[in-house]
Order: sequence, then structure tokens, then C-alpha cells
Amino acid sequence: MNKLYYSPGACSVGIHVLLEEIGKPYEAVLTNLREGAQFKPEFIALNPKSKVPTLQRDDGSALTEFPAIAYWLATTNPDKKLLPADTEAQARALEAMDYVVSTMHMQGFSRMFRPSNFAPSEADHEAVKARGKEIFEKGLAVMEKAMAGKDYVAGSFSVADAALFYVEFWWADRLGQKLPANLAAHYARMKARPAVAAVLKKEGLAA
Repeated sequence: MNKLYYSPGACSVGIHVLLEEIGKPYEAVLTNLREGAQFKPEFIALNPKSKVPTLQRDDGSALTEFPAIAYWLATTNPDKKLLPADTEAQARALEAMDYVVSTMHMQGFSRMFRPSNFAPSEADHEAVKARGKEIFEKGLAVMEKAMAGKDYVAGSFSVADAALFYVEFWWADRLGQKLPANLAAHYARMKARPAVAAVLKKEGLAA
């Protein structure tokens, strides 16, 4: 059985959604990042990067990094069609997922929430946060345009939607900010999916 190490509301929520969409038995292991669980020896032995999501597979091996885990889940469960069959659409889904994770999350949100990682001097932290917000808002504009006339990133639900969902969740629910129209519609569509509703409840993020 696959075992997902997650922290409530972290980017791991997107992988949690994919596992729920797949519908096979899995175990979700709470990893409290605020309490430093990711730095404990038992977690480091599994993932020396000290981060979530971490997926421990049936054979005991660990897979890390959101795009790699999402791709592996999609390709090992082809019947769930988590990646489009068409090469162009598949490439676009991977393109969007990478942009969301590497730019909107790691460059944008990381600056907003962990400015000390980018500037040791506290005097610079507000400038770092402002730059992070600028990067994230540019990402929103890019994805808003990409979602014009679409229900999902690649036409039908895919791994890219799980990635986009978690940054939408951060912006709308964690920060209370307004999403652009197309992304707001996508976010509502995602929250209406049974798998997403189940995960939000399991992680204590919804009643």
C-alpha cells in the first residue's frame, strides 16, 4: 500500500487529491512541519530533503517532489486518465504543473511565507514578500489566460489540476484573496469533486 507523508494544507494536498481520485487503498501519514517532524531521524531516513509530499511505495522505496509523484501516479494508473493520451495535451499538462510548482509556489509563495530563506537581513523581508506576491500574481494572470474556455487545465481533469488547486487554495482560503474569474470557477469545480471534498475533510481543512 502506498503511504503518503503529508502536512495539512501544504502542497502535499494535491498528491492527496490524486490518491483519492485513484481510489485504491493508501495510508496518509500526518507529518507536522510546524513541529519539525520532517527533521526527525526517521523521516530523514525516508526523505533526506525533509519535505512533503513524500510517497513511500509498496516496495518501501520513497518518491519525492510533487511533479515526479504526480507523474508516477498517473502512469501507473492509466485507467484513471490523470494525464491526457494526446502528446500535445500531455505536454501542456506537465508544463502547467511545473510552472505552478516551480514558479508560483517555490518562487512566489515561498518568498511570501519564508522571506528569511531569501534574505538573511530582516530589514529586507518586506521587500522579499512583495516580490513573492508579484511573482505569484503574475502566475495567476498566466494561468487565468490559460484556463479561458476550459473546465480543466488539459481539457479534462489531470495532474495539473491537482497542482493548480493547491495554490488556488492557498490564495483563496489561506490568504482570503480573490481569484480571477476563470481560476475561481476552476477552484469551485475542484472543490465540488468528491475526492477533493474528502481530502479537505481528512486534512481538517473543511467541516
